Amino acid sequence: MKGFKTIEKNLHLDKFIRRIDWYIIKKFLGTYFFAIALIISIAVVFDVNEWIDNFINNKAPVKAIIFDYYANFIPYFSNLFSPLFVFISVIFFTSKLAENSEIIAMMSTGLSFKRLLRPYMISAAIISVLTYGMGAYVIPKGNVTRLNFEDKYKKKKKQEYVRNVQVEVDNGVIAYMERYENYNKTAYRYSLDKFVDKKLVAHLTAKSATYDTTTVHKWTLKNYMIREMDGMKEKITKGDRLDSIIKMEPRDFLIMKGQQETMTSSELSDYIDRQKRRGFANIKEFEIEYHKRIAMSFASFILTIIGVSLSSRKVKGGMGLYLGVGLALSFSYILFQTVSATFAINGNASPFLAVWVPNIVYTFIAIYLYRKAPK
Repeated sequence: MKGFKTIEKNLHLDKFIRRIDWYIIKKFLGTYFFAIALIISIAVVFDVNEWIDNFINNKAPVKAIIFDYYANFIPYFSNLFSPLFVFISVIFFTSKLAENSEIIAMMSTGLSFKRLLRPYMISAAIISVLTYGMGAYVIPKGNVTRLNFEDKYKKKKKQEYVRNVQVEVDNGVIAYMERYENYNKTAYRYSLDKFVDKKLVAHLTAKSATYDTTTVHKWTLKNYMIREMDGMKEKITKGDRLDSIIKMEPRDFLIMKGQQETMTSSELSDYIDRQKRRGFANIKEFEIEYHKRIAMSFASFILTIIGVSLSSRKVKGGMGLYLGVGLALSFSYILFQTVSATFAINGNASPFLAVWVPNIVYTFIAIYLYRKAPK
């Protein structure tokens, strides 16, 4: 009985995805991964050529160059330019089908253009899930290692100190530090104010506060004084050293270039919510990164429809013409994303809209080209 159900399930699957569908899916995905391998290999060669002097001068170990840098460089840039690879793959493969009159042969059997899109959309769904999964959970972990390598052996990206920091660490609790030094994880001239119903009830000052990297939110205060107010009464406590739990980490206020790329999507969401509650304004890059990961996964479907609609017709100029148009459209999509993100960071545009506007615009282009495609 179990074997009969398996056969029935396989027959149903074969009915939904026919042999021609499997052929297109294999060719699409094969071309996609081949395009990644080819273009990223060229990118690696150019990157080595550009930074080899820095690696030698800074005495970067060969093992670190390969495993810490390039092992994380390749998936990062593969995912970043996934829309470009999708476009190239669709146009390259589909224009070959059109040039060999295979699409005409398929459609002469009664296969509609809408039905022809099914294997393409299944392939796009696979790429979409892969792109989101890699971008949201796998690549951020590798980016930590890659960015640390870049900071040590390529060029400095980390901010080593920050001045005049004010952070709301909890409801009604405000922390202030005159200066924070990252090399020793220490804040100088540190103070902590606690308010209840907008009234100051406690005020702490310390000569320094050092973050303990082995324990979450643990700070060691030195030469501290605590003033506790209760109406007209006041209690003062002094000491040389105090271990305290304060809901604050250096990364909350010491923002490194590209820091948003080192967080998983769940970490980004928590970080954005926490910083909004604290009243931080400089979180647009984090919001853009969060929404971009989702938007890019949907881009696979949009660009696939545009690519198939463009290249499924046999015309003079063939593959070369389609590849030229496809490259122009894919680069314009990436450029559009970059420009709209820049407007959001430097202006008042919503990060959500900045990320999704390119997808919305290209969806209209996809609908237009789909209607013009051979039926």
